[in-house]
Amino acid sequence: MRSALTILLLFIVASASAQSRQQQKVDSMFLQVKKYFNLKNADAIYNMAGNDFQKELSIDAFSDVANKQLFPLGQIRESSLLSFVNNSVGTYKLKLDSITLKLMISLDKHDKLELFLFQNYVEPVGDKTALVQTSNPMRSEMDKKIDTVARTYIQKSTTVGLIIGVLQNGKVSTYSYGETIKHNGKLPNADNFFEIGSITKTFTATLLAWYVNKGDVKLTDPIIKYLPDSVAANPELKSITLLNLVNHTSGLARIPDNLVSHATDALNPYKDYTKQMLYTYLKTCKLNSKPGEKYAYSNLAVGLLGSILENVSGEPFEQMVREIICKPLNMFSTSQNINPLLAPRFVQVYNAGGQPTEAWDFDVLAPCGALRSTLNDMLLYAQAQLHPGTDELSKAIELTHKVTFTKDVKISLAWHIITVNGVEYYFHNGGTNGSSSFLAFNAEKNIAVVVLSNAVESTDALGTGILKELVD
Repeated sequence: MRSALTILLLFIVASASAQSRQQQKVDSMFLQVKKYFNLKNADAIYNMAGNDFQKELSIDAFSDVANKQLFPLGQIRESSLLSFVNNSVGTYKLKLDSITLKLMISLDKHDKLELFLFQNYVEPVGDKTALVQTSNPMRSEMDKKIDTVARTYIQKSTTVGLIIGVLQNGKVSTYSYGETIKHNGKLPNADNFFEIGSITKTFTATLLAWYVNKGDVKLTDPIIKYLPDSVAANPELKSITLLNLVNHTSGLARIPDNLVSHATDALNPYKDYTKQMLYTYLKTCKLNSKPGEKYAYSNLAVGLLGSILENVSGEPFEQMVREIICKPLNMFSTSQNINPLLAPRFVQVYNAGGQPTEAWDFDVLAPCGALRSTLNDMLLYAQAQLHPGTDELSKAIELTHKVTFTKDVKISLAWHIITVNGVEYYFHNGGTNGSSSFLAFNAEKNIAVVVLSNAVESTDALGTGILKELVD
């Protein structure tokens, strides 16, 4: 069965519509599991498992565990969904006759059981009772609306610090809540560094658009054109294009299998994953679907795209971001690596249990999620998305807004298009093991919302909640 480490490695998937469909599949599987659990039918549960699961655990071993350890706990009398994380893992609270447990379930590409893990259920610590400190002046109607939505997030026991930026009709409003470090009493400010996670992918998409406009690459170029012969020899890769990498239709896995096996630090899993390891994986990998036909969010794909652009430009990813995007936009506080002088401005990050954890470091897969930034810089980035100019960077930004796939999910170059109260927004979010981020914008409504948090708790509901309050 998949290890807990595998779960840790998954980023948040950005498409709300894709999430709901996948959740329906997982919920349906759970109902079947519950039915056969209460019937004490171990064989029926085992037959719903996929090949990888069954390779790890024989039917006799599974039956032995079920009959001796699980079924004696009694029937599942009540059940409820606790969370559905990364468009993949459903966690359910189960009240049995003698104990309360939680069950984690995920499905493989054939919709068979992949993760099936029982754990003790621990009642979560209650939400904070005292109002968390804020810079919100609570003067205007907008201030009050923001506060109402923000409180549902920041008062949770597992959240620590939060900063919100709203661009509306040319006016900038910022709101800070909580602390940069638990109990230090310091509100986050617009110059504090946060991990932005997968919002990094929109920077990688902008670099791709830049080199497309320069004529150095084409969206339709096959990726094997830019890979070593030993890697390009894998026939699975021949039909994948650069476009497939950036709009998540490549058929590549979410993460490479050998990332898990080579991770030296479970809390910092991408740190030591090198280009050599990536190429080793690509030489023999199999696709989950035919390129161009199915959306499946992939950190691997966008990380590979960035590596290809490094080969094209001859420059590291971080340098391309700085020279092509950040300097023209005066974004001087956005970087993959933060030097010791800037380190005091970087917030502490907190895991799902509300405990301090490590910020993530990246090697070859940096283009999928490595950037750190500030609210001030992200507002400059959002402004550039709302109102591109006529320079070369603006032309690249405009190209990233071109819709490229509409089956199941609507996506351009990395940007997903979501609908909130009937209004479409370009959107991306980010999630690491200790941070969450959200960015959405609509040029016609002249609004953009940026949310940065130093906790793993998703900011999606907060970001969309603000849009619901501010846009008719």
